[in-house]
Amino acid sequence: MKRVTYISQATAHVNIDTLGEITRVSQANNKEKNITGVLLFFKNIFFQVIEGEAAIIDALYQKILCDSRHDHITCLKTELNIEQRLFSDWNMKVIDLDAEQGIVLEPVKQLLHAVTESHRVLEHYTQPSVVRIINEGRNPLECPARIVPKVIFFADIVSFSVFAEKLPVHLVMEVVNYYLDICTRHITNCGGEVMKFIGDCVMASFPQNKADQAIQAGIFILEELAHLRASSDPDARLLQQLYTGIGISAGDVIEGNIGSAQKMEYTLLGDAVNVASRLQELSREIPHALLFTREVMNLSTHGQWPFLSLGSHSIKGKAKKLDIFSINHPIVFKSEQGKKEADKIKMALDQLKNMV
Repeated sequence: MKRVTYISQATAHVNIDTLGEITRVSQANNKEKNITGVLLFFKNIFFQVIEGEAAIIDALYQKILCDSRHDHITCLKTELNIEQRLFSDWNMKVIDLDAEQGIVLEPVKQLLHAVTESHRVLEHYTQPSVVRIINEGRNPLECPARIVPKVIFFADIVSFSVFAEKLPVHLVMEVVNYYLDICTRHITNCGGEVMKFIGDCVMASFPQNKADQAIQAGIFILEELAHLRASSDPDARLLQQLYTGIGISAGDVIEGNIGSAQKMEYTLLGDAVNVASRLQELSREIPHALLFTREVMNLSTHGQWPFLSLGSHSIKGKAKKLDIFSINHPIVFKSEQGKKEADKIKMALDQLKNMV
């Protein structure tokens, strides 16, 4: 048998009548499927334990994940191969803590509230793939490493060291967070996943069949930054100095846990990761802000991209030169290269330094 413990937030206010209906339906369904458990309800938060045959519990939990009445669903614990039920007499015991009073119940209410808030905070510091594994009822620490085909995406701020040198700390963080928000939004909307932030750098991945979406995410990021630079808003003067370089590669990578007893990280390793990072760096040296490999181009099924060959280039860590490609699009082409672009940003920040 299997036991799953999870918390979720109700998407709408739950009154006593709604809770009564939830109780009636869940007890009837669970009795039919021999599911037992308990549901604690407190301030529109569901704290639930369900137990039964593994396949039936998996199906029920997947149904809960798709239920529009639940939001911010987090699996707290999954127990496999259990031999005894904790709640064998209850097909679903519903306890409305909002309606219950007593000195013993108050600490329980506070505990549930603290657990919920802590998990909400931790979700912001945990990459989506780990949250997804937990919400699927699996333990990410027990996930074996595996080889998977991926499209890897790297992007960072041009001349970030100049921002860090010229600006007060709070403005540096404001600029970085604004940039990372732009990248995260477009990467996520295009079907990718942000794996980690490395200072001002974003590392993301896309499924192998979404090379076009990775390219599109890069173009969306470049377009938004260009729109920002063209803005006449005086409050956006610092943000108007934001430029980016983007590198995309594709290939088999290792997905799994690395780290120590103190800290683990669920990440991707491999040649494709290294190449994407190097292409992002190479974008400083040539007049194109978006670079990708032949493998990415070959995975494209868009049919409409105006691909542009940039020749073969030496990449750190690679014995042979790589064929590099870009998109023949005005938003990708840089009017200034390398040092000129950096000098332009430095000059602008020098002028703004005394105004902020």
